[in-house]
Amino acid sequence: MTNFKNQIQKFAQSIESEIIGIRAHLHQNPELSFEEFKTSEYIQAKLDEYGIPYTNGFVKTGIVGKIEGKNPSKKVIALRSDMDALPINENPENKYCSQNNGVMHACGHDMHMASLLGAAKILHQFKSEWEGTVLLIFQPGEELLPGGARLMMEEGALQPEPEWILGAHVLPDMPTGTVGFRSGMYMASGDEIYLTVKGKGGHAAMPHLCTDNVLIASHIILALQQIVSRHCDARIPTVLSFGKIEANGATNIIPGEVKIAGTFRTMNEEWRAKAKQLITDIAQSTAKGMGAECEVDIKHGYPFLVNHEKFTDQAKADAISLIGEDRVVNMDIRMTTEDFGFYSQKYPVTFYRFGVKSDKEGSLHTPNFEANEKALKTSMSVMAWMAISYLNK
Repeated sequence: MTNFKNQIQKFAQSIESEIIGIRAHLHQNPELSFEEFKTSEYIQAKLDEYGIPYTNGFVKTGIVGKIEGKNPSKKVIALRSDMDALPINENPENKYCSQNNGVMHACGHDMHMASLLGAAKILHQFKSEWEGTVLLIFQPGEELLPGGARLMMEEGALQPEPEWILGAHVLPDMPTGTVGFRSGMYMASGDEIYLTVKGKGGHAAMPHLCTDNVLIASHIILALQQIVSRHCDARIPTVLSFGKIEANGATNIIPGEVKIAGTFRTMNEEWRAKAKQLITDIAQSTAKGMGAECEVDIKHGYPFLVNHEKFTDQAKADAISLIGEDRVVNMDIRMTTEDFGFYSQKYPVTFYRFGVKSDKEGSLHTPNFEANEKALKTSMSVMAWMAISYLNK
């Protein structure tokens, strides 16, 4: 087994420059959610080059590759990468800067795709050494509701159905060459909140003749904070934040309409439903009490993500066996969301992190984010090894 691990690591080393080149191409040519047409064509060309069969056209751009080892029907697992980029103007000083103005791989999906292609090449190279079938999920639209994961499953993309799904995500504050795991509840659900306060606008010098909709919107935001501080069980992780207010008035104009947008995140489905009703009730009653009305639109977003405890603990142990205990860390819960959560509602899953810390300061979803490409050798070899270890048990 030790010799086999060494072979995998040596092979990963031999293809490292190729996978870095793939990542560079993908980073320079990002595409927005559900518009990943050229990205999909590029991935298909790579799978053709590797001799890996696949089915395309899921949710327009999605792809599912298939690698069969010995006794293909014994076990089936899936490895997943997202493909979409974000509507962000990249810092032109970044390496491999985006050539598509206003679009950037600011969440590391280029690294995810390159890692999965690298893992696929490893698995294909050693397919005589493992049993079962591996599905390769290249999924569109992770960044945009309703989420490509849900749509891929609705279109029946995961066939044959996997017993376990592995997914990975970059983490810019984790040292390059490390990976992180957490069993059980890991990431929050996420819903989008849109409130519209409507009343009678007018001259700011005569507020008694109108409803001060800016003031009412402010009262609504303040009132809604009690949902977390006073209505929520303190043991349930919960976040309610508002990041956008539009009041198209002026120094002397009170607008007739004010728009508010925010997000609600938690890790309990019963509380999630209750909280959304509270948001509606408090926003509407606050507006009514001040002479206006409030329209509430809450878009049901991604579910919470829970990692299968047994499979995730074993995956962590397998990662340690490959790269050493000093390079495998324990993760805390995160209030960020991922449409990978849809997979976790139906299948046993493990969603883990790999470190991509670089010399530059830049967090996810910002123009300055830059992943360290040296992480690819670790990410692709760890993913391939965890898959092989599971299949051969």
